[in-house]
Amino acid sequence: MKILCVSDEIDPFIYNPAVKQLFGDVAAVLCAGDLPMDYIDFIVSTLNKPTYFVFGNHNLSEYKYYSKEFSSPLSMQNSIKAQESRSHGAVHLGFKSAVTEITIQDPDTKKSRPLLIAGADGSIDYNHGQCQFSESQMRWKLRALAPSLLMNKIRYGKYLDIFLTHASPRKIHDKEDPCHRGFECFHNFLKKYAPTYMVHGHIHLYNQNEERVGLYYGTTVVNAFSHHVIEL
Repeated sequence: MKILCVSDEIDPFIYNPAVKQLFGDVAAVLCAGDLPMDYIDFIVSTLNKPTYFVFGNHNLSEYKYYSKEFSSPLSMQNSIKAQESRSHGAVHLGFKSAVTEITIQDPDTKKSRPLLIAGADGSIDYNHGQCQFSESQMRWKLRALAPSLLMNKIRYGKYLDIFLTHASPRKIHDKEDPCHRGFECFHNFLKKYAPTYMVHGHIHLYNQNEERVGLYYGTTVVNAFSHHVIEL
């Protein structure tokens, strides 16, 4: 099973009329942030595959329709309607988990079950902008995923298959400047929930010698910059 991962830039290999011929065999698309929603809309409408996304720290014009920090009790109903009308056919996974419609064969039990995905929006807080979080804020947001991940373990024998984020873990693919530092708390998340893949964006790859894919704690961590295809 192939899954197309994209992030951070409009890739001419994706944003062209031949994309269905190039990537029509993928089972799903993961969007790891900093992408215009119109680009996600193009991917959904052209490939017609289940598509999941998180927000990064840029291209946030529609973030207000998905974030609780912009919602009040009076605006919540309108916000939900706005999400439905602006979802572009993709599922937002910011601090949520999803039991998807995609069926896989569990490598341990050899039984069929749904693909399990969870996600986290945003980057480290570097100038107090939208969709930026401190280390402690991100830690608490990840803890809120625990009940649904535990339910996955009980029902399907696994917490998680794919962890979709914008930022990377600290000291894995990240940089030392304030904007591009990763989150320390992602390390404990990977150790505890053992996803098969972690897919992130945020870190632009301009040097072919930089690592795009690495194995950490038994999880394959993938930088989705531009585009990358993973296989389950």
